[in-house]
Amino acid sequence: MIALLRLTGRRLVALPVMVLGVTLLVFVVMRFAPTDAATNALGESATDAAKALYRAQHGLDDPMLVQYGRFLVGLVHGDLGMTVPPAQNVSGLVANAFPLTMQLTFMGLILAVVLSLLLGVTAALYRDRWPDQVIRVVSIAGVATPSFWLAVLLIQQFALRWTWFPSGGYVNPADSLSGFLQSMALPAISLAVPVAASLTRVVRTAMVEELDRDYVRTAIGSGIPSVVVVGRNVLRNALITPITVLGLRIGYLMGGAIIIEVIFDLPGMGKLILNGVTSNDTALVQGVTLTVALAFVVVNILVDLLYLVVNPRIRTV
Repeated sequence: MIALLRLTGRRLVALPVMVLGVTLLVFVVMRFAPTDAATNALGESATDAAKALYRAQHGLDDPMLVQYGRFLVGLVHGDLGMTVPPAQNVSGLVANAFPLTMQLTFMGLILAVVLSLLLGVTAALYRDRWPDQVIRVVSIAGVATPSFWLAVLLIQQFALRWTWFPSGGYVNPADSLSGFLQSMALPAISLAVPVAASLTRVVRTAMVEELDRDYVRTAIGSGIPSVVVVGRNVLRNALITPITVLGLRIGYLMGGAIIIEVIFDLPGMGKLILNGVTSNDTALVQGVTLTVALAFVVVNILVDLLYLVVNPRIRTV
């Protein structure tokens, strides 16, 4: 228990350092973007004098370190800047869009975990028999299928041909829970399938390795039901590797969610960053990128903590 608390403390201490590194990286990259904030705000027809005045008023000519310090102060106060005219608060736009992106990400995550556990465990228990062979073929196909292509295929088949689900748009769960689930079903499936396919292979491999260990044969030979052995011991020990891989897939899920949102016309971070790129809005792109990057860091810390809880070898170090 003490070892677990010590390792947890290390992860939490590292969090501020990682957050600071993310803010610095995003700030520097956006400052070297081939766009001029004054031109974006005032338009191409603005005079050089007007642009110079704008840069002076907004501190764009200050040293980079001074600008970064001002950026951090604004970030602490929840200020991500203003969009190009018509000026809107970036923090407000992000606050409205971010929950939807996280909803889609976690729906895809839950679906991917459920599918991978179901298929991976089944494949391991029926090793080298027809269920295992079918699942392995399906998982290979799933890994090779891009989420955006699958999204287009699902829209064509289930929204346009059979009209079971809407082809796009978003329904607030407060207005209609069934409408919300219908509007998010195809996006979540599109996002989850490639991740579920890769995790299925990891779960199967980990389960097969655990099933071949001596303690499993000893436990079953001593009269303990195989269902109990698999459920209490094999599955728990086999989850260690998939959890590690899942942490690496979080970035794919969040990035994939942004692309899927654009395809399904969902008012999330994907739509915001698309608007920012098409309008050369540095503040908007910076705000969206920073928020997604920080969320990625926090979620990975949580996955690390989950790994510490699940892995008994780490807890006893």
